[in-house]
Amino acid sequence: MYHVRWNGAHYDAGFKWGNILLKNGKKLDYCPTFKLTADKYAFAAECVGEYQKYFPEVLDEIQGIADGNEIPVETLHALLFSMYCFEFDNKCTCFAFTTKDEIVFARNSDFLVSLEKLYMNCLYNLKEGYSFNGNTTAFVQMEDGVNQHSLAVGLTFVYPKLRKPGFNAGMLTRYLLEKCKTTAEAVSALQKLPIASAQTLTIADKNGEIVVVECNPKAVVVIKPQDGEQFVATANNFNSEIMQNFRNPNIDDWRSDDRYRTVRTTLEQNKGNYNVAFAQELLSGKYGFICQYDRKQGADTVWSVVYDLKRKQIWRVEGNPSRKTFKEIRG
Repeated sequence: MYHVRWNGAHYDAGFKWGNILLKNGKKLDYCPTFKLTADKYAFAAECVGEYQKYFPEVLDEIQGIADGNEIPVETLHALLFSMYCFEFDNKCTCFAFTTKDEIVFARNSDFLVSLEKLYMNCLYNLKEGYSFNGNTTAFVQMEDGVNQHSLAVGLTFVYPKLRKPGFNAGMLTRYLLEKCKTTAEAVSALQKLPIASAQTLTIADKNGEIVVVECNPKAVVVIKPQDGEQFVATANNFNSEIMQNFRNPNIDDWRSDDRYRTVRTTLEQNKGNYNVAFAQELLSGKYGFICQYDRKQGADTVWSVVYDLKRKQIWRVEGNPSRKTFKEIRG
């Protein structure tokens, strides 16, 4: 994982980063995980109008990256806007819990070990929008993060059965971090934004409001803690009754249901243990299968993160938490 700071106006921050890559001999004119085919270019072109309407600043940032890297902006549009909408191998597990003493968001990001050195931690402090600390396997779009108002958001990808022009999972996460202060604001935004892909979004704020939102181009379902519970959890599948028809049982989801059961059962059985250390142990596999992949197969947990929203602390592992130690991130 490498670390990048984004400051100033969206275009200027994008240009600076794209130009740094160019000077280091790195071009962003291809995607290492999927081919940029004609249908992806066409789909991305349809998405541009939605970003112009709802998030024009991010188009400025992408234009800046393209200019700084000396590549056509249409290439970046195809790469960024089609991601999650056609195919993708990103798998994740998210949960959040709250008590009178604790408000914690936690996430494992599972992906390809061949790209491990390309994953990014980003500190965004732009002129428009809220500052946030986020992590991603790509760029511009985020997979999890926490902003200056202690709103935490994390995605889990669900293989799509349908798509339409709009915001994909990573762009939804980025938008919520940059534009929303609370869980209620984030849920309201998701009910208004055009959604392109299928995903769950786990959202938690400093007031202790926690939800999982299961959504795709046809539906947005908000899942709150059940009676007597103080947690939400999800992996790479839809679990609400409304979204069952959008599951893809024939897709390799890296044991998504097993990971979900591990988290849900553990949270049900350990109500008195909710704290940061417990969240770290759960992400690390102490309570059952969640990150115990065989790296020889090319897949692994590539980072884990815990956001302590009450104390405004971040704990992260750059790698698999069953083998590496969480470290508190300062500054």
